[in-house]
Amino acid sequence: MAGVRRLTLEEALALEPKWQHACHAMLYAPDPGLLFHHIPMRYAVLMQMRFDGRLGFPGGFVKLQDGTLENGLNRELSEELGEGAKAFRIERADYRSSHAATNPHVVAHFYAKRLTLEQLTAVEKGAPYARDHGLEVLGLVRVPLYTLRDGVGGLPAFLENTFIGASREQLIEALQDLELLESSSA
Repeated sequence: MAGVRRLTLEEALALEPKWQHACHAMLYAPDPGLLFHHIPMRYAVLMQMRFDGRLGFPGGFVKLQDGTLENGLNRELSEELGEGAKAFRIERADYRSSHAATNPHVVAHFYAKRLTLEQLTAVEKGAPYARDHGLEVLGLVRVPLYTLRDGVGGLPAFLENTFIGASREQLIEALQDLELLESSSA
C-alpha cells in the first residue's frame, strides 16, 4: 500500500480538519454449511460490488458531526444494506485499524462485526431494497474462505479481483487475525 500509513485511532482522530474519514465494516458470521456436501463453509464474510466495479466493504464517508465514527458508519450501513442493518450496531469494540493516504487526505477506518448467520442472511435478503442499492452498491458477495484442490479456486481466485483502496489487505488481515480461514484444502 504505497503512500498509505497505518495510524492509531487516536492519531487519526487528531488529524487536521482537511482530512476526510471513511469507515467500512466487514460483516461475518459462523456458517455450519457445506459446499457440494463436503467443503466446510465455516464462516460467511460479506463484501460488496461497488458502483465502480471494484470490491469493497459496506460503509463510506462519515462526518465527525455524526458524533462518533461508529454513528456515521451505522448510518452508512443502513443506507447501503437496508433494514437488516438495524438488527445490529457497530461499536468501538469492533474497530480494527486506520490507514491514512495523503492524496487525497483520507483516513480509512476498518471494523469487523460478528453477526449470527440469521442476521447476516437478513442483511443479504434486505440489501436489494436499500436506498443505495443499484447506485453506490451493485450487490453483496460472500468471500469464499476455502481453496479448492487445484490451488486456484476459492479464495485465491477471489483475491485476483479488483478491490478499492486497502480493502484487499484489510480482508486478508482480518481473516488471519480472527482465524476465519480453513486449515486445509478442499
